[in-house]
Order: sequence, then structure tokens, then C-alpha cells
Amino acid sequence: MSEPLTGKVALVTGGSRGLGAATVRLLAEQGADVGFTYVSSEKQAHAIVDEVRGTGGKVAAFRSDQADPSGAPALIDEVVAHFGGLDILVNNAAISVPGTVDDPDADTAALDRMHATNYLGVIAIIRAASRVLRANGRIITVSTGFASRVGIPGVADYAASKAGIERYTLGAARDLGPRGITANVVQAGVMEGGMDTEPEVLEAVLGTLSLQRVADPREIAAAIAFLASPAASYVTGAVLDAHGGYNA
Repeated sequence: MSEPLTGKVALVTGGSRGLGAATVRLLAEQGADVGFTYVSSEKQAHAIVDEVRGTGGKVAAFRSDQADPSGAPALIDEVVAHFGGLDILVNNAAISVPGTVDDPDADTAALDRMHATNYLGVIAIIRAASRVLRANGRIITVSTGFASRVGIPGVADYAASKAGIERYTLGAARDLGPRGITANVVQAGVMEGGMDTEPEVLEAVLGTLSLQRVADPREIAAAIAFLASPAASYVTGAVLDAHGGYNA
């Protein structure tokens, strides 16, 4: 089996379940040493570590709350100290808090935490990682089709947080290009084991897709792995749709 990422070190945020876990598995399968973060799902994180190590992969879990941007430098330092460097950053960790902008009962504290996690926390990690990423490194930010077209009610704040971090990632592509570092976005669709979604919201979203089904996380992890690979060495500042044709 081809291992195009042999010798590379990757960090996947939010890697204990869903798309994050699928990405950890795939990057390790392709030869990378992989660190990943988790917040509260310690049991799941240890299970992923045991699973990947059982297949011969090198992996480590780091507890880090992305909602606290001040913790980003320490996280990156810990990853570099453990693995000896960093080549690939996958910004996957995110949360979703639904609600319309005129909801009188909106949980503003939860919305603020979402913006901190999805936007400020990602910026802090990109900043910290960019200073240590080795030449020809990769930054891959997971977003959503809502960042390009909201499409349904109740996701304004979530869509805004993702649209903001998309632009930041593409700005990073400009800033870091002279070092051979690429920065790209993958717009992920609804998937098995993803964020909790109300049944009516899920039905509404699926009805807008060209492929009217829920994705397997491995399908979206494949897009991330491509952007992390040598095959994508001349791809930067791109937004890759992996959402079943939401924007078609």
C-alpha cells in the first residue's frame, strides 16, 4: 500500500470521532505520524490511539480546548516536542449551535463559545503552527457549504464562523506561499457520526444535495488526505467541495 506521507507529522484537531477520527486513521495509514486533539471524549481518544497503534501507526492524543485561543501555542509546542516537527495541520474541530438571529431565547453564551471554537481558536492554531511548519507544509481547514450558500434558516452564526475561517485560510495561502506551504479548504457535507442535527434540518439539507445521501466520513477524509499529499503540491488557496453537490 502506498504511503505518500511517510516522514510527515500531522496534527488533526477534533480527532476523537467522526471526520476527525477518519482523517487520523487515513493519514496514519498513508505513513504520517499523527497527533490529534480532543476536549472531553477521553475514552474515545484513547480508543483511536489504541486502534491506530494496533495497525503499526504512530499517533498521540492531546487534550486541548479550542474555545480558548490562548492555549494554541502550548498545543503546537507539545506536538512538536513529541514528534520532532510539524508538516500538516488539519483544522477539523468545530461545534454548531443552531438558532435564528431573532430568537428571543438564544443562548448567547453557547453562540459565543461556537464563534471562539470555530473562528478565533482556529486562527490561533494557524498562527502558532505557521511559525513551526516545515517547508512545503500543508494547512487544511474543514468548512461547510453553508459558508458559500446558507440555504436554510437557523445557521447564520455557524455559517458566519465558517465563512470567516475560510477567508483566513486563503489569506494564509498568500502569506505562506513563499515558504512552499499550501493552505486550502474542504467544504464537508453532512456525514455519519458528524454533528448532531435535528431530523427536520437533516431532511432539508439532504433535499438540496445532488447526491441525496449522508456521506461516509472516509469520503471526506479522502479529500483532506489528497490536499495533504505530494499530489497536491501546486494546489493552494482552493476551496474543495466535498458536500454532495450542495452548491451545484
